[in-house]
Amino acid sequence: MTMQTDVAIVGAGPAGLFTVFQCGMLGLSCQVFDALPEIGGQCTALYPEKPIYDIPGFPKIAAGDLIAGLEAQAAAFKPVYHMGAAVTDLKRSNGRFDITNANGVTVNAGAVIIAGGAGAFGPNKPPLTGIEGYEGKSVFYMVRRREDFAGKRVVIAGGGDSAVDWALSLSDIAHVSVIHRRDQFRAAPGNVEQLKALASAGKIDLVIPYQLKAIEGDGTIMSGVQVATLDGDTKIIPADALLAFFGLAAKLGPMAAWGFTIEGNHIVTDPATGKTGVDGVYAVGDIATYPNKLKLIATGFAEAAGAVHAAYAHLNPGKALHVEYSTAKGVPGQAGTDIKTIAA
Repeated sequence: MTMQTDVAIVGAGPAGLFTVFQCGMLGLSCQVFDALPEIGGQCTALYPEKPIYDIPGFPKIAAGDLIAGLEAQAAAFKPVYHMGAAVTDLKRSNGRFDITNANGVTVNAGAVIIAGGAGAFGPNKPPLTGIEGYEGKSVFYMVRRREDFAGKRVVIAGGGDSAVDWALSLSDIAHVSVIHRRDQFRAAPGNVEQLKALASAGKIDLVIPYQLKAIEGDGTIMSGVQVATLDGDTKIIPADALLAFFGLAAKLGPMAAWGFTIEGNHIVTDPATGKTGVDGVYAVGDIATYPNKLKLIATGFAEAAGAVHAAYAHLNPGKALHVEYSTAKGVPGQAGTDIKTIAA
């Protein structure tokens, strides 16, 4: 059976969740699709405990807490979530859209807003023999709970923000070694300074310039990692866990064939409305691109508001929309209740 809704939203990350709220404020029903099993996108999947400092009104907030707040804010409008299955098809149907996921769920919507972050994504894995047997036991590409690594010997591989951030975060509860192929890090300068200061104080081991070469262990539980220089010098670092942070491999998947203008795995949009090259389909958040785009969560929130207002006009041609501020209009229901989820 095909379900009906005003707006179908692809992506349940921060921009997608705020799109739900904006739809609700304009009286538009919505259903949300996401390939991940949990709401929150990368904030939930990759760094739920990582602090974020550039959310208006919050000097510091954990990514997971931000998602919890956005979910509660959206809940008053009773969104339906279809989680754990990627969207596979989008077809026009009598001026509307049929959108289907890998579980065979089809929703007929008057407009579609894509808020899918960087598209479908997965971690870039180091090319180590037998690494699959260690994944989820000794090898990890994300940190769900910081406390899981308390008292352990943790090797962190990578030179970007995730590697540096987690090295700093775990340094007071674990023995941390950071492996990087060069002395320069691609992370926030202030955090790099902290990392090097902890190394100078003997609280973190910087293993530079080295690269991962092999995992030592019984096939599932590691005892250490073998590292090598570009000249071939090797050594073994005792370890209970390896955190490999080499970024994400992002791809648009089926969306690449839906008629959008694509630039580098991103959908080109009108910055004021989020309109794509397909009438009735909009894109917001990291997946959307336009000249001078700033990749910030706050930018995604603003884009969500613009796209929803444009979608309202698309769904109600010729009907005037009198914008009311939430301080005057209020929000129906109690946030945090009336939430329905359809999981994989």
